[in-house]
Amino acid sequence: MQTLPLRLIAFATAAALVPAAARSQAPLPDTARLGPVVVTATRVAVPVGAGAAAWTVLAGDDLRARGITRVSDALADVPGLAVVQPGPIGSVTSLFLRGGESDYTKFLIDGVPVNGAGGAMDLAHLTTDNIDRIEIIRGPASVLYGSDAVAGVVQIFTRPGSPGLRWSAGSDVGTYGSSDVAASVLGGRPGAGFSLGAGRHATDGTLAFNNRYTNGTLSALGSLQGARGDLRVTTRATDALYHVPTDFTGAVTDSNQSRSERRLVVGLDAGRRLTRAVEARIALASNGVTGISDDQPDSPGDSTGFYSHDESRAWRRSADARVNLSVRPATVVTAGATVEWEHERGTGSSRFGSAPAAPSPRFDSTRTNTAWYAQVAGVTGSSLAWSAGGRIDDNQRYGTFRTARAGASYYVPTGTRLRGAIGSAFREPAFSEVYNTAFSTGNPSLRPEQTRSWEAGVEQRWLNGRAMISATWFDQTFRDLIQYLSSANPADTNYFNVGRARARGLEAEVTAPPVRAVTASLTYTQLRTAVLDSGFGAFGTFTLGKSLLRRPRQSAALALAWRAGDLGAARASVRYVGRRDDRDFTSSTRITQPGYAKVDLSASIRMTHAHGRRPEAWLDLRADNLFDRRYEPAVGYAAPGRTLLLGMHLDAAR
Repeated sequence: MQTLPLRLIAFATAAALVPAAARSQAPLPDTARLGPVVVTATRVAVPVGAGAAAWTVLAGDDLRARGITRVSDALADVPGLAVVQPGPIGSVTSLFLRGGESDYTKFLIDGVPVNGAGGAMDLAHLTTDNIDRIEIIRGPASVLYGSDAVAGVVQIFTRPGSPGLRWSAGSDVGTYGSSDVAASVLGGRPGAGFSLGAGRHATDGTLAFNNRYTNGTLSALGSLQGARGDLRVTTRATDALYHVPTDFTGAVTDSNQSRSERRLVVGLDAGRRLTRAVEARIALASNGVTGISDDQPDSPGDSTGFYSHDESRAWRRSADARVNLSVRPATVVTAGATVEWEHERGTGSSRFGSAPAAPSPRFDSTRTNTAWYAQVAGVTGSSLAWSAGGRIDDNQRYGTFRTARAGASYYVPTGTRLRGAIGSAFREPAFSEVYNTAFSTGNPSLRPEQTRSWEAGVEQRWLNGRAMISATWFDQTFRDLIQYLSSANPADTNYFNVGRARARGLEAEVTAPPVRAVTASLTYTQLRTAVLDSGFGAFGTFTLGKSLLRRPRQSAALALAWRAGDLGAARASVRYVGRRDDRDFTSSTRITQPGYAKVDLSASIRMTHAHGRRPEAWLDLRADNLFDRRYEPAVGYAAPGRTLLLGMHLDAAR
């Protein structure tokens, strides 16, 4: 349990280190009296209702009750986020947050960074198995998380366990040969807890052939809590295989191309209270990924194409130590240091037609990053919370880089909260952008991409918090963007730092009070992006004066939820994605994709009540894209049509 000063400062830090969208009407609440907390914003437990943070918390139990098995589906309705899945389930899935690039969001699993070196992250294989909650922080956060946290942070938390024993198991089947099987067990005693979870998800895919996808996920967490310290150890393993029948244009042409990913995430987080005013914490993290892409001749007579087999291995490991020091009743100073090691290795072979296979250029490189960070936060009176922080990163490849962030929130007793923040962040170049690969020539002189941003927001609550409206305006400028350009000369580099781009817009949320057991919520995002200086005119990905690709200019999500006591619940949602610019890679021309809307339904009906050793039984129904809306998230790649799923799950506690 934190002392009172640390509780107050946790609140203050949340108010300033991240952007705006607080959820509370009460000024300076005592964290000891509140259940739900957010830790991603400040790396300190902060009440969900406190501060000026532009965050969203998604509960794992709610997601599973809606039949959502993939994290990408869970994120699709969050304001400021655009999820792009070009094709069937298993396709490389990207997240664009507040108009930033797809490698501008830091992803964490229980504190372990899972982005590739340089920020790349494929959401296709992240499932909701054994997830306690997902925290989404919008706005630059490099001060706390270093590279990749340019536009925001998404952190997945594993269920912690609690005294007693609880288990659940379920399965469903549906359209396209889809099937989901999941089971978990949670338990513990006072001061200790554990959870174990497993899931297997599969589908035959929506395309004519060679489109099967399978995903197996295992997760576990163990925790200890004492009077002066705590310890948590977590692990998550994923083994996914996607059969890819499409070429780079989206045409279905290949009968045996495949891509696999195996990932192992391991983390340790421990803390010790040295005195009443001093707490020390250490975190160790490891993320390892093995990926294999294979495309061999489709038949013995197939000898006119390009064939390849490539294997990559990458790991990212880090150690972080920090101290929280209370220097006065309402001010705390946090100081810490992080060391991170990144490594990538790639091997493979390729051939054209009937020629003998030749080995691809071997890639093997490592780099180290050391960082120091500090922040000071405080509370003035009963309404004003403020904070400021800075960080210095020293990388052996690209040198020293500095980031900073500051902000504040002010509460008015009428239920109004005003918020504002400014900050900077950066993304380090990927290994493939710096070094030569089988398909590109790197540039060792690349500088990190960086952003400067500011934002302001207001929130108003009524009816004891049951009704809410909030709006946040954000403005970001990206500099030193890394541009890819093809060249006929293999000796020419393919990557360059170019000029500037801008993303600005409005995020709004409305929550209506319950009416006859029905609750309604609406989110809306308006986004405007533009390339201010491309460096290469009309060539490359960034075109002067044009919008950034695949960012919708408007998006919205309306959800209606109905709960029939303990008999069950149902939910209907309408998601709208507006017009967005894209590139047709068959002709290298820009086009504007039309907007679309899709409707999803889900319901969970209690079949039996728990009695003695007998578990509760629930009937689950889900319909995605109910009206079979035809659209292309990316040019040439059609989205899945109507998908119907029916299943049952059991839930028991002892």
